[in-house]
Amino acid sequence: MGTPLGDFIRAKRDSIQPQSLGLPDHGRRRAPGLRRSDLAGRAGISVEYLTRLEQGRDRNPSVAVVNAVADALGLDTAERSHLRYLVKITGGECTAHTRPSPAPREVRPPVLETLRLLEPGIAVVTNRLGDVLARTGAYEAVTSGTGLLDSDSPNLTRYVFTDPRARMFFADWDDVADEQAFDLWFAPSVENTEWFTAELAPVAGPDFTGRLNGHVVPRRGVLRLNHPSGEELRLLRETLDLSSDAQQLVVLLPADEGTAQAVARLRSLPPHGRLRAIS
Repeated sequence: MGTPLGDFIRAKRDSIQPQSLGLPDHGRRRAPGLRRSDLAGRAGISVEYLTRLEQGRDRNPSVAVVNAVADALGLDTAERSHLRYLVKITGGECTAHTRPSPAPREVRPPVLETLRLLEPGIAVVTNRLGDVLARTGAYEAVTSGTGLLDSDSPNLTRYVFTDPRARMFFADWDDVADEQAFDLWFAPSVENTEWFTAELAPVAGPDFTGRLNGHVVPRRGVLRLNHPSGEELRLLRETLDLSSDAQQLVVLLPADEGTAQAVARLRSLPPHGRLRAIS
C-alpha cells in the first residue's frame, strides 16, 4: 500500500522529461517521465531505497534524504513545503487510530468580529476541507444564484466536484478543482480528511481522486467568476491562516475597476448585507 509521500514523489518523477534535466533520452519506455535510476542517481540514494519510499515501505526518511530528493526533482518552494508536510503525516499514519470524523465548524468570536469589520468587503472563513463557516454579505452577493450556499452546511470542495453549476461559475474550473483537492492535504487532521474523502469520492468519481492523489501544487492566480446575472468578475485573493483553529480567512479583492463596479451592483440586490456564520 502506498503513502501520500510515495505518491507525490512518483507523480513528480512521472511528470519530468529527462531532457529537461540534461539527461539522455533512453528511448521509448512503458512509463512516462524520469526513470527511478535517474532520480536515485541525482539524489545520491539507491534505487532500492527510492523504490521503498515510493511504495510506502519507508515512512521516515531523513531530512538529508528529503532535501536531496527535492533537489533532484527540481521542486519549487511550494512543492518543497508540500513534500515536507507529506513526510510529517506519512510518518504518523501508522500510529493514528482516532476514529475519522467531521471537522469542527465553530468560528471564534474574535474571528467573527474581524470578518464583520471587513464589511462591505468580500470575505469568507473556511477550513481546508472547504466548509464555508462564515461569510460577509458581499460574499453572499457574488455567489448568489450559483448553488454554493444552498445547503445548511455549504462546502466549496463538494460544490466544485458535484454541482454542474460550478463548472459555469468558475471560469477556470480545472484550476479551482486542483486547489480544492490539494487543500485537503492540509485539513484540520488526517482523520477529518479520511472522513471527507470517503464521503466525497463515490459521488465525485475519478476526477476528484485523480486530482487528490496527483499532488499538483496550485498557483492560485486571479479568480475568475461568471455570475449567473451575467457579471464577469476578476478577484485577487488574500489569505490569512488561522493556524490555531485550522481555518483560514480569505478576502477577495476586485482586480480591476470593472469588477469593482460589478460587485457594487450585485451588493445592491437584496437580501445581502449582513454577516452570516454557521456553526
